[in-house]
Amino acid sequence: MKRYIPNALTLLNLFCGSIAVIFAVNDNLVTASFFVFFGIFFDFFDGFAARKLNVQSEIGLQLDSLADVVTSGLVPGIIMYKLLSLSIGSFSESFAPFYERTETMLWVGGKILILPILGLAITLASAYRLAKFNVDTEQQSYFKGLPTPANALLILSLPLILEFQNSDAINAIILNKWFLIAVTILSCWLLNSGIKLFALKFKSWGFKENATRYIFIMLCAVLIIVLQFSAIPLVILLYIIMSVLDNITSK
Repeated sequence: MKRYIPNALTLLNLFCGSIAVIFAVNDNLVTASFFVFFGIFFDFFDGFAARKLNVQSEIGLQLDSLADVVTSGLVPGIIMYKLLSLSIGSFSESFAPFYERTETMLWVGGKILILPILGLAITLASAYRLAKFNVDTEQQSYFKGLPTPANALLILSLPLILEFQNSDAINAIILNKWFLIAVTILSCWLLNSGIKLFALKFKSWGFKENATRYIFIMLCAVLIIVLQFSAIPLVILLYIIMSVLDNITSK
């Protein structure tokens, strides 16, 4: 029976991601983001359960990546699509049925509507990153490139900041199309970069061998308490910086 537990958790990840897709498509980006958070929670514990129960399997690895393509790949892509649509001021027009349009699919009110499709590059980059991960035997104790759940958190933080932080200055930055384009390109690059990032996998609970992980968790807690959702991009940046420093010191 215990061999089914990790796969059941993975399927819960996929279930949450599927619900998030429905909410994201229907413009409820905040609820979609929270369901992705639930999915990432299950994604973390499916691997943990598999290691603790000693029931790791090839099918579990493949199933995990398939679930992540939806939860941490498709949903962030849709959300970036929606944000880019908002940034060019054609959120409602861009989702009107094609037969109700008086202008072409590429132009509405003099604005190029093909731009939001760029957001789906995040989905493609996530799928490619997961495929590489499945065939890479080196990524056992570290990640090469930003993991898809971490990248998903980065993208999903944007609608949450818009909704809950109540800062006109920050909102203006997030809804700037050039900022969103830059985030999309950076996201795709980070996913498939060669940067070695430490994994939050504890083989033991000692502080010395896990100093980087413990310090990172403590700093994350402080940032989230102080800055709330605005802390998430800083947490991702901190993760990258600490990983680079850890690589330098380990050499």
